[in-house]
Amino acid sequence: MKLNLKRIARKPGYTIGKLYVDDVYFCDTVEDTDRGLRQDMPLSEIKRIKVQDRTAIPVGEYRMIVNMSPSKKRLLPRLLDVPGFEGILVHRGNTAEDSSGCIIVGENKAVGKVINSTGYELKLVELLKTAKDLMIEIV
Repeated sequence: MKLNLKRIARKPGYTIGKLYVDDVYFCDTVEDTDRGLRQDMPLSEIKRIKVQDRTAIPVGEYRMIVNMSPSKKRLLPRLLDVPGFEGILVHRGNTAEDSSGCIIVGENKAVGKVINSTGYELKLVELLKTAKDLMIEIV
């Protein structure tokens, strides 16, 4: 199964995107500020540019799993091997303040935020928890 996250609005304090599952639109997203990081950059450059808890992960393609989040205490999609980042999840929230690099799902009906996030998280987890070969491409 393949997810695609297309970042469509790169603002100073947040990034809005559209999430697709197997090329079908699923929901909107909000992330931290996109600082132009790419998966193929040297790790030293990523670390130099990254602002802790305020930077969207590098564009690129990542393997994913669904597992129990120790901090959130529930099953969540987790991105693996994100250079310069640890514990990147796809989860509920409303603004980039809820992110720390993670991808927040919902509906972008207000500037800089998403709403109805819990339902989208639950639906996404249900959809992905039995999927094999999970991947996400972020552009």
